[in-house]
Amino acid sequence: MLMNPSPRIRLSGPVRTKAWTRETGVIERIEDRLLIRDLVRIVFFVPFDHFQIAAGVSHALDSYLRAVEGHPEARSRYTCCYWEPRELSERGWELIRERLRPKERRYFDDYTPDESFHPEKEGADPHFSIYADDDRGYAFSYHARLPWREPPPHSVSVLQVTLPTEHLEERGADAVRALALDMASRLPFASGHAGLALSNWYPVDEQLDRLRPVIFRHPGFDIRNASIHDNLGARVDGIHWLNFLGHPVLKELGGASSLRARLQSPATNVQDMGEERVVVSTGPYPEAGDLAQGQDLPAYRELARVLEPWLEPFPWRLTHFTDPSIEEESRRWWRRFLD
Repeated sequence: MLMNPSPRIRLSGPVRTKAWTRETGVIERIEDRLLIRDLVRIVFFVPFDHFQIAAGVSHALDSYLRAVEGHPEARSRYTCCYWEPRELSERGWELIRERLRPKERRYFDDYTPDESFHPEKEGADPHFSIYADDDRGYAFSYHARLPWREPPPHSVSVLQVTLPTEHLEERGADAVRALALDMASRLPFASGHAGLALSNWYPVDEQLDRLRPVIFRHPGFDIRNASIHDNLGARVDGIHWLNFLGHPVLKELGGASSLRARLQSPATNVQDMGEERVVVSTGPYPEAGDLAQGQDLPAYRELARVLEPWLEPFPWRLTHFTDPSIEEESRRWWRRFLD
């Protein structure tokens, strides 16, 4: 089935950056950069520690690398733990693969005070990113939660991939769906999703003037980024094209058959993935929608009503809004499929 092309969103502007060299010290520059761009985002929230899921993350990375073959720019840069961004070399691959082969399980409870002061330097919460330079939209990032013996109830590890929408148009929605399913196949996720999104250089509240004309017209674009610091737990972070549901939400919904019976939209499909996991598709391909044309994404709205008890509260709870009207607008956007 042919896709309806999504709107191309590319908004640039000035960005203040700092660089340091031994010869010159700190140099501050103002550069014109791509502040907001459309892309496809795939995210999984996994309520397990690195030792338990490293093999599944390694499989997901291999799936991603196969999907971006022919695009060497997709893996040109990397960061690993506390290292600064740098060109992805053979040494970089060695560091990443070492992180994905943990030899022992060590709990954060046993770290010394010095070690626990900088846990990322001690490898307590492994994280790395592989990405394209020059804002091209390709990225694979993973950040594990701290391995407490009794972890906080809402802590999760987060795996996130982004692809430029050109990749979606070139390979097709079926290929992106296959990638998301393959990545998910060995992850004991609580939830996850795939769909259209907007990347933002600055926080949402600082760019609302630029975002407003897009997000309040095209509700299919997600603007909520993912972080382990969100402590999402078993909550669901909104409605998307592909919606991955695991334990405990799926069990509380009565399982795949019960969920399937509650969704009547002809565009919606519930696929059982085994091990108390499903993926709910709101259509054969991701849609941006267009409220100006009456395209309000009814399948998304129906799923939002069914999942409302499990949707996370307003997600920017840690952001200090200096303007109450910005918070009000952001909340209205967050409930766009419910109100």
